[in-house]
Amino acid sequence: MNRFKKWARHEYSKKQRMIAVVFGGFIFWIVIPFFIIIVSFYIDHWLHLPKFRYGLINPVIGLMFMVAGWLFANWTVKVQFSIGKGTPIPLMATQKLIVKGPYTYCRNPMTLGTDLFYLGVAIGLGSFSAIGLSLVYPVGILIYIKLIEEKELEERFGSEYLDYKRRTPFLIPRLWEKRGGINFRGDT
Repeated sequence: MNRFKKWARHEYSKKQRMIAVVFGGFIFWIVIPFFIIIVSFYIDHWLHLPKFRYGLINPVIGLMFMVAGWLFANWTVKVQFSIGKGTPIPLMATQKLIVKGPYTYCRNPMTLGTDLFYLGVAIGLGSFSAIGLSLVYPVGILIYIKLIEEKELEERFGSEYLDYKRRTPFLIPRLWEKRGGINFRGDT
């Protein structure tokens, strides 16, 4: 835990943070989806798993999930970079607690966005094993968040984080609540 706090206190230059964001983007938007595609192909063959394909429905729904997830996750990166002066990578954590932008909807919008993106890849492929593989990352990252990141945030930001944690959902946004003057339930 002390190592994470030490990393979080260190301020990085804009250039260093940009390099980290580009590297992270390559891993999360190219390497992991490629892994899901290739490995699911071999698992499907090995286990003789059927595909679920419904004409254009798979690619359309898959693309909708991918675009929504990509936009949400990249909004998070932009906010972490500009407001928080950090990156999604724990080694270059944000320098202040962010409660604006996508963080008004849930405490882990990056995880939500990447989960939607990977699920979109799996739906587009029409592969049950790809759906299983698309769940490996979120399970792993959610365990990390619960065991390490939340404790580190509590130590760094204290009551400010605890208040934010109390009023903001962990991962699934509550879209039926009022947020910044907008009521998603339709009430006035």
